[in-house]
Amino acid sequence: MIKAVFIDYTGTMVQEDEPYTRELLGYFLSHSDLKTPQEALKVVWGKVKEIEAASHGDAFIKNDEKVDRILAYCAENHGLNGDMEYMHNVWRKIWVHAPLYDDVKPFFEKTKQPIYVISNDDMCYLEESMKLKELTPAGIVSAETVRACKPHEAIFKKALELADAKPDEVIHIGDSITSDVEAAKAVGITPVYISRSKDVRLEGVKVIRSLDEMQ
Repeated sequence: MIKAVFIDYTGTMVQEDEPYTRELLGYFLSHSDLKTPQEALKVVWGKVKEIEAASHGDAFIKNDEKVDRILAYCAENHGLNGDMEYMHNVWRKIWVHAPLYDDVKPFFEKTKQPIYVISNDDMCYLEESMKLKELTPAGIVSAETVRACKPHEAIFKKALELADAKPDEVIHIGDSITSDVEAAKAVGITPVYISRSKDVRLEGVKVIRSLDEMQ
């Protein structure tokens, strides 16, 4: 019996291709030697994952410091110049104001089990986002809650503790194979992979194109 639903935030609940992200990418391209949005995203996300992999325990850092490190890296290695404070502030807007996918609110309204949001973003930005979007999850588990980022098992174990549930009593929905599917499976949670843009098959894993399919 499923007692709770865990759900990823970025890419699962909120859109990644949205106005503030496009604004930030445009600024990057006009103030660096990066030539295309794809190239800029590859550099930035590669650095995000590298920093998050090392961010746990005493070495844990919050989102604002991550951004400062990424901007400094891009300045040193890709000629990024311009107004660093402006770029940082746009990044903050992404964390809070990225729009929901259309199926998220109905999913929250119709799902009978309590829903817990799991994210590597900081709690203050997640709480502000939930308030603006008028969503009331049963709980939010941020990386800063456990001082470790997904796919570290600590973030899922904390969610299980908050939900007062065993791994086989929970499902986790996310759009990353590494941070959501494999990470959930590693602690015994059943993963559901959401692929909104294309058909994907994963052996032994339920794949959906929309949260509507969970009803």
